[in-house]
Amino acid sequence: MSDTFYQKLTAIRHHIHQHPEVSEKEYNTTRFIKEQLQNIGIEPLDYPLKTGVIAEIGHGYPIIALREDIDALPIFEKTGLAYASDNDAMHACGHDFHQTSLLGAAERLKQQEATLKGTVRLIFQVAEENFQGGHQVIAAGGIEGVSAIVGYHNNPHLKPGQIGLRSGAIMAGVEQFAVTVKGISAHAARPDLGVDTVLVITTIINNLQSIVSRTISPFQSAVLSVTHIDVGNTWNVLPASGFFEGTIRTFDPDVRLSVIEQFTKVVEHTAEQFGAEVSISWGSSPKVTFNDSTLTPLIFEHSKTFAEVIETLPSTGGEDFAAYQEKIPGVFAFIGSNGDENAPDWHHDDFSVKDEALPVAVNYFVKNALYLLDYYAGEK
Repeated sequence: MSDTFYQKLTAIRHHIHQHPEVSEKEYNTTRFIKEQLQNIGIEPLDYPLKTGVIAEIGHGYPIIALREDIDALPIFEKTGLAYASDNDAMHACGHDFHQTSLLGAAERLKQQEATLKGTVRLIFQVAEENFQGGHQVIAAGGIEGVSAIVGYHNNPHLKPGQIGLRSGAIMAGVEQFAVTVKGISAHAARPDLGVDTVLVITTIINNLQSIVSRTISPFQSAVLSVTHIDVGNTWNVLPASGFFEGTIRTFDPDVRLSVIEQFTKVVEHTAEQFGAEVSISWGSSPKVTFNDSTLTPLIFEHSKTFAEVIETLPSTGGEDFAAYQEKIPGVFAFIGSNGDENAPDWHHDDFSVKDEALPVAVNYFVKNALYLLDYYAGEK
């Protein structure tokens, strides 16, 4: 990669970083991406999406999709960077880095368009942080005709130039739960006249902690965390209702179903024990980001031609790239973006990435897109 090209991409990333937009509000980001693509001779396609961009390079089959996310988080940035956010949002997960690398890959692939053995579809996806963007792209027809899809997420704990890959689960399936508990209000001096919602909620939460430790095999893994409790508003009244919410993370579909089943039993049976009523609601969140068992080893070996590739541990974070992998074969990687074990992690107000990681990120897209076009050559 030439110094001039790298400097241009660095300037693009800094601009994107300075002007972040949260999920479903990426209007200026969308316009900027379209302008950058048009500047290199790529015309965005007309898909029914409010924000985000889909474009193509080449023609015919096979079609290989390259996907990255473009939304930011509602976090006030504290990095002190010269190009820090100018508003109350922040690219605290590196999506500015992601979309910049895909813009760089688009330019490199456009230069080779005449020799491409098919089509490369570029997906600049919105709303990853609320897990809705992947479903929106699919509903709009964004992966119709696609043979395989490739994506990645930066990893601040891997060195710039490193790629982390593994077959199977690389990011967790995410469940978002919210539980409402209804007891019977009473004076705190006469709890016998009511149903103590505080006691019901705390007992349920304590009982939930036994699910992972006592019903999941030690050779499997799961996380169950209650993160928010809201019950009562004064010192001498037993509240009539309360609420708690949290998340479950798993790497195996069977474990996922087992934990959900046990969760429901614990909540309902504990509430019944005290005579309280409960309702459980589940958020729309991603399943396991599960790398294709055939393509991943091939991408792993091919990526060694331009980067250091390691077999990574899975992350308990979630990714809506999983939505694509439910429909078509997909490979999702981690690309090193800092290299410091103590670097602030995703969603931290001091999170940052190093621009020197851009060349590997661009090559990850370019070289693997070319490889997969060749792999699927002749497919109709």
